[in-house]
Amino acid sequence: MKDYTKMTADKLQAEFNAVKAEYETIKSENLSLDMSRGKPGKDNMDLSEKMFDLVGNDSGFKNVDGIDCRNYGGLDGLTELKNLFAAILDMPPEQMIVGGNSSLNMMFDTISQGMTHGLGSTPWARETGLKFLCPCPGYDRHFAITEYFGFELISVPLSENGPDMDMVEELVKDEKVKGIWCVPKYSNPEGITYSDDTVRRFARLKPAAKDFHIFWDNAYAVHDLVDEGDSLLNIYDECVKSGNPDLPIIFASTSKITFPGAGVAVEAGSPAVVEMLKSRMKFQTIGPDKLNQLRHARLLHSLDDLKAHMRRHAEILRPKFQSVLDAFDNNLAGTGIARWNRPKGGYFISLYVLPGCAKRVDALCAAAGLTLTPAGAAFPYGIDPEDSNLRIAPTYPSADEVKKAAELLTVAVRYAALEKLIKD
Repeated sequence: MKDYTKMTADKLQAEFNAVKAEYETIKSENLSLDMSRGKPGKDNMDLSEKMFDLVGNDSGFKNVDGIDCRNYGGLDGLTELKNLFAAILDMPPEQMIVGGNSSLNMMFDTISQGMTHGLGSTPWARETGLKFLCPCPGYDRHFAITEYFGFELISVPLSENGPDMDMVEELVKDEKVKGIWCVPKYSNPEGITYSDDTVRRFARLKPAAKDFHIFWDNAYAVHDLVDEGDSLLNIYDECVKSGNPDLPIIFASTSKITFPGAGVAVEAGSPAVVEMLKSRMKFQTIGPDKLNQLRHARLLHSLDDLKAHMRRHAEILRPKFQSVLDAFDNNLAGTGIARWNRPKGGYFISLYVLPGCAKRVDALCAAAGLTLTPAGAAFPYGIDPEDSNLRIAPTYPSADEVKKAAELLTVAVRYAALEKLIKD
């Protein structure tokens, strides 16, 4: 492709006219495409459909401990699911709290507990000037939780190794800083996995706030797109070695393994943290949906079963990601107006367009029938200071729809960039 940044004014105008005509042709097709959220497609969810035949009738309602899962009880989840998540997170099963379908709900509830009763110290609601660290680009729903509770959100830049740890180590010297959001493997949306050194530096943190916690959302722990995926150092083991066992609160779920609307989530931590959380849960619930947990236990007997299941997911997702990357390579490479990552796993591609153009690309796509995650969503308060980043989610549309969406997206990127370069 031609480098747009080196074109003369006449050539820029001619190229813009051609791209605009291409855009108008696509727009006339009246498309309706959605790449706005990281949702599994129907083909992915169909992989777990047999789960609904694994409870009741001849298979019964009792788990390995003889618990009738139709009844009350089991505050922290079934043994089978504790064992499965323990294998995923490489932690003892007794340090698992297995709940309902949403890890995000567990995160919200934990922050809420911190506000009303504290997370090892004074209830946060009795303090003023609370702050939370937000590596970015990052997960918008994380940021929204702490914004909702009135925290000041502090942006921390991400590199290929994880958050800027020099900055983190300096910021945690402020006792008003109560935590940090982390998606440590295949981060949303950058697709990076924290380096061993980054994990060790997290484990060695000495925050001024005694109730500071690392909110470690290992959402993509088993979501490799390739055979040789990334490996992530065990944060809990490193924290124990560093004398900080209570520092991390760890989350995961089956939302993108089975069904987002009917999965199983887990919250884990040190024995002391887990005991604190469970002591409050007993006032909140008599137990989770054990029938759903039992279905999952019978579908995914072991970590090997889970890995085989995830390989089938990857076979569906990998071509969708490749379609987007091919479109970027064919239509944007060499133009000087865009860059992007090539994730080995997770659910997103992070696209950077010419500064000042992300919102315009979003609007052009929307006008032509493609819904994207709003520009800026991956930053605290929804404000990307460069107006450059777009989070691309290729997972939900069909394979053919992804190709069409990627084609439209690259046209919109060129349209917005040429428009800006001509004005400048």
